[in-house]
Amino acid sequence: MNHSVFVRRLVAILGLASASLALVACSSLDRISRAVPRVVTPYSMDIVQGNVVTSEQLAALQVGMPRAQVQSILGTPLLASPFHAQRWDYTFTLKSQGVAPQDRHVTVFFKDERLERMEADPLPSEADFVGSLRKPHDLAAPKPLEASDAALSKYPTPAAPSASPAVGLPSVSAYPPLEPVAK
Repeated sequence: MNHSVFVRRLVAILGLASASLALVACSSLDRISRAVPRVVTPYSMDIVQGNVVTSEQLAALQVGMPRAQVQSILGTPLLASPFHAQRWDYTFTLKSQGVAPQDRHVTVFFKDERLERMEADPLPSEADFVGSLRKPHDLAAPKPLEASDAALSKYPTPAAPSASPAVGLPSVSAYPPLEPVAK
């Protein structure tokens, strides 16, 4: 066999081997790149939108209350449409990382400027809502900063402040006045 034919076949075999290795590497890279987002997730901040209405607030409402009193209990409505002047809508959405989104709606209906009826999703109590805002992990309490007498003895004791003014520093009366002096 001729030397040049041998070299050509060797180059062809090496080229084929390197191409197949590259394809195998690409497919395993693809698997890794799909697995990384499941393991490493970026931080996303909590998103709170709308009016929080608790079960205690809803229980404080009574049929026949004037609009102003309803607004003082529930707050300003998120939706007050001029096309539905007798209806106020309160919507609340909370999206937190690692927790199912919370989405709640409360609608109050008025007749002759008085509360006629209300419709609401199941609402949490105030304590339940505040508890849902806590992060699932507990932070460790910080260690107290304390030094033993032996550790403190390594450092010189600071001198007590003297009653006489320091040499070279102007007296307090030497500072210019903060406001112009009337003449």
